[in-house]
Amino acid sequence: MKVNSPEELATELDRVGYLADEGVATAAFLALRMQRPLFCEGEPGTGKTSLAVSLSEALGLPLVRLQCHEGIDAAQALYEWDFPRQLLHLRALEAGSEHLDVDAAEQSLFTERFLLARPLLRALKESPCVLLVDEIDRADDEFEAFLLQLLDENAVTIPEFGEIRAERPPLVLLTSNRTREVHDALKRRCLYHWLEHPDLAREVAILRRRLPGVGERLATQVAAAVRRLRELELLKPPGIAESLDWAQALLALNRSELDAEVAARTLGAVLKYSEDLDRVRAKLDTVLA
Repeated sequence: MKVNSPEELATELDRVGYLADEGVATAAFLALRMQRPLFCEGEPGTGKTSLAVSLSEALGLPLVRLQCHEGIDAAQALYEWDFPRQLLHLRALEAGSEHLDVDAAEQSLFTERFLLARPLLRALKESPCVLLVDEIDRADDEFEAFLLQLLDENAVTIPEFGEIRAERPPLVLLTSNRTREVHDALKRRCLYHWLEHPDLAREVAILRRRLPGVGERLATQVAAAVRRLRELELLKPPGIAESLDWAQALLALNRSELDAEVAARTLGAVLKYSEDLDRVRAKLDTVLA
């Protein structure tokens, strides 16, 4: 699907349930139009990953996701050779020929038939698509450096096979929760956007869109309480996902409004650390004011 403006993209995102503000819609539109990666930073739960998923749905493109973690390397992110099948192939060649051409046999081992494409390679081969490189801040410096050719050229080089280049660049979104600083060399290749938690009205709208059974009063109470929780010094401030969980928990208990009694019973839906639970229980009246 072709979109002609940030407003049109925001409308398409709204159609699939993602309520993008002006800044998010503009950043995503520019990434699409300029064919540049979009680097999204923000607190956990601000909708960075959901943006990539929603862009995939709104634009009618497949989503390819690479979940980063400590120690991730090229074999997990780009490709591996299917060693067991290569070994069987080699044995079949040996059994079928008395005079095996070693060079030809070796060459036949490193073909696309034996190449196992991991997310980055799949994105280049299947593009156009949306490529989500999620939580890049969890990977190490070496992996960031490895990404630079892909972001620069929309291509990778496999020593035994050669270069694989995307016919059309994928729409690349990189996300970071800022557990560490990502290097400037990576950021320079991207457009940048910092995602804030939504304002009260937008969070109420998100709750009502994602959970149709939530009335406006309950949605407003939950959104307002979560906003106050974010202002406290918590180990893990709640994001939009926790707002949705809390509202869903209240719906499951057939509650139409949030009071101190039911809030105390359901805090585990919105807070994930015992220290945070203790701190909030001591200030619950203030949170619900």
